[in-house]
Amino acid sequence: MWVTLFSFVCVMALVSWLGKKWMGTENLTSQDGYYLGGRSLSAVVIAGSLIMTNISTEHLVGMNGSAYKNGALVITWEVTSAIALVIAAFFFAPQYLRLGLTTIPELLEKRFDTRLRSYVDGMLIISFTFTLLPIVLYTGAINIEHLFDISTLMGVSKATGIWITVVITGVIGAIYALYGGLKMVAVTDTLFGIGLLIGGLSIPILGILYLGDGNFSNGCSLLWEGSKTKFNVISTEPSIGPGSRDAILPFSTIFTGMIINQLYFWAMHQSIIQRVLGAASLKEAQKGLLYTGILKLTLPLIIILPGIIAFQLFGDQLYETPDQVYPLLVKQLLPHWATGLFIAVVVGAVLSTFNSGLNSAATLFALGIYKPFFQPKADNDTVVKKGKQTTLLLAIFAIGVAPFVANAPNGLYQLLQQLNGIFFIPMATLILAALYMPWISTSGAKFGLFFGLAFYVLLQHILQVNLHFVHIWGLEFVLNVALMSFISYFQKDKRNFAIKDLGFVDMTPWKYALPLSFILIMITVTVYILLGHIS
Repeated sequence: MWVTLFSFVCVMALVSWLGKKWMGTENLTSQDGYYLGGRSLSAVVIAGSLIMTNISTEHLVGMNGSAYKNGALVITWEVTSAIALVIAAFFFAPQYLRLGLTTIPELLEKRFDTRLRSYVDGMLIISFTFTLLPIVLYTGAINIEHLFDISTLMGVSKATGIWITVVITGVIGAIYALYGGLKMVAVTDTLFGIGLLIGGLSIPILGILYLGDGNFSNGCSLLWEGSKTKFNVISTEPSIGPGSRDAILPFSTIFTGMIINQLYFWAMHQSIIQRVLGAASLKEAQKGLLYTGILKLTLPLIIILPGIIAFQLFGDQLYETPDQVYPLLVKQLLPHWATGLFIAVVVGAVLSTFNSGLNSAATLFALGIYKPFFQPKADNDTVVKKGKQTTLLLAIFAIGVAPFVANAPNGLYQLLQQLNGIFFIPMATLILAALYMPWISTSGAKFGLFFGLAFYVLLQHILQVNLHFVHIWGLEFVLNVALMSFISYFQKDKRNFAIKDLGFVDMTPWKYALPLSFILIMITVTVYILLGHIS
C-alpha cells in the first residue's frame, strides 16, 4: 500500500510542479488571463487539454466494456471526431478568434440579443452544476474503486473508499482550477495526457505480450484469429423500427445525428472550445485541433483494443458485467509497482473533465450572469474574484453531493447523457445560425432553442418512437432549422450582423492545416474500408 501511495503522491506533486513552472508569469488578475490563459495557449497545450477534457474513466471502463461485449462498433464515436475537428479548424475557430470571444454564449449575444445569451448561460450552468460535476466525481470514484480496490488498500469499507476518492479528487481539481485558471487546467491536462498515453498504451501492449507468451507478433496473430469479428466497425443493427431503440450504433446514424453531435462537441461545446478561444493565434488553434484529431484516431488503442483483448482472455463469462472487464484486465497485466502511477493517470483523467467543468461554469457565471446583470461596471479583479468564488462553491457542492448518487449510479449517468442529448442539438442549430444562417432572426432562434429542448424529450422519452436516438438528433436538427427559418420569415431582425477581425490574435492560418486535414479524413475512411465487414 505504501509503495502505491508514495508513487501516486510523487506523480501528483510532479504534475503540480511542472504545471506551475510551465505557467510562467501569466497575469491571472485579468479576464483574459484567468479565463483564457492570457490568449497564449500553444498547440500542444490545446491538444493535450482537449483530449483529456474528453477522456474520463467512463471511456476507459465503459467503452472497453462495450468493446468486450459488442466489438469495435463504438469506434465511431472516436474516429468520426477527426472529421469534426477538421471542420472546427477551418470553419469555427477562425470566426471565434476574429470576434475575440470568451464564451460561446457571447456569440449568441452579438448575433441575436442578451436575453438569448442569458437563457443559454443559465442552461449550461445548471447542466454543469447538477449533472456533470457531481456525476463525473462519483463515476470517477466508483471506477477507480473497481480498478484499484482503494478500500482494501486503505483498510476501509467501499463506501468510505468512494468518499475518500471523491474528496481527494475534488480538492485537487479545485486547487488546480482556482490557482491558475484556464492555463493551469490546460497545462496539467497536457501532463496527465502524456501519462494517459503511456499508461493507457501499456495495457494493450502487455495484453498482447501475455497472449503470445512474451512474443508480440504471436500475440497479435492469436488476437486477430481468435476475436476477428470483434474488430468489425460497421453495425448492421436496425436504426428504424423494432429493435432500433436498443441498438448500439447502426452505421446509418453516422450520416444523420452523429455528425451534428460531433460538431457540437468539438466545435461548439464551452468546456472544449474554451481552449481554442485561448489560443495564441489562429495557427496554434488549428494545429491544436488537428493534433487532437491525430490523438482521437489513436485512442481506440486505449479505450477499445483492451476490451477485445479481454474477450480473448476471459471469453463471454463477463457479458453480464462488462464494466468489470477493464479493472480485471489491469489487475492481471499491470506490475504491482506501477499501480500507484496508473492510479495517478486515471485520477488525472477524472480531474481533467472535472476541472474543465468547474472552469467553464465559473466563466459562464462571471461573464454571462454576474457582470451583465448584477455588476455591469465591475473591474477585472472583481470579475476574476467572482469566478474563483463560483469555482470554490461548485467544487464543494460537487464533493458533497457526489457520494449520494451511489444508490442509482447508472440512472444518474444516463440522466446526464439524456440531458446532453436534449440540449446540444438546439445549441448546435443556434450557433450554426449565428455564424452561417444570416436569415435566422432573434425570434426564430429563441423558438428553435425551446422547440429543440421539447422535441427530443417527446420522441425519445414520451412517445418512445421506434427510431434510434441518433436519428432523432438528425431529425430534430432538420426540423429546428426549418422552423427557425419559418419564424424568421415573418419576424425579421432590423439590424445586420457581420463578423469582423477585432485584432485579438494573429489570424495567419497554419500552412500545413490542409494536407494534415486530408490525411485525417483519409485515415477515417480507411478504417471503415478495412474493418467494415469482417466475418
